[in-house]
Amino acid sequence: MGNEFCYFLRVRYFECDAQKVVFNGRYSDYVDLAAGEYMRAVWGDYSEMLSQGMDNQVVSYTINWKGPAHFDDVLAVTVVPSRIGNSSFTFKVDFYRYGSDDLIASSEIVYVMVSANEHKKMAIPQAMREKLECGAGGVVVNHAGVTI
Repeated sequence: MGNEFCYFLRVRYFECDAQKVVFNGRYSDYVDLAAGEYMRAVWGDYSEMLSQGMDNQVVSYTINWKGPAHFDDVLAVTVVPSRIGNSSFTFKVDFYRYGSDDLIASSEIVYVMVSANEHKKMAIPQAMREKLECGAGGVVVNHAGVTI
């Protein structure tokens, strides 16, 4: 982990499966939470984007697991933009156990910018593109959405 945006969360009991590890389906929730907080750090409140007639939708999501996460682990979830296209953008999302450099899982999520009402694909506005390119390196947010 370096100077990336980082989202901290604690694994809750109900997020674990019979194997006593985080259930695989929960990672999509974690990715969505971390990516959402990243976008908030870069672009501000989601409702402002909607009020300007813009939204975004997930069009692709992949994940690869390297090791398990367990109940009560604190996970450090890093988010960095890995590709910014005309209408889409991709985030690389990595999961680490807090205090360790051991990679637990690595994910990639692709969003497309759409009009808020019709959900038609649209170009990423230049001002939003520039903020996305600058990123949110060094910003750390906890599960309550509080910047640390």
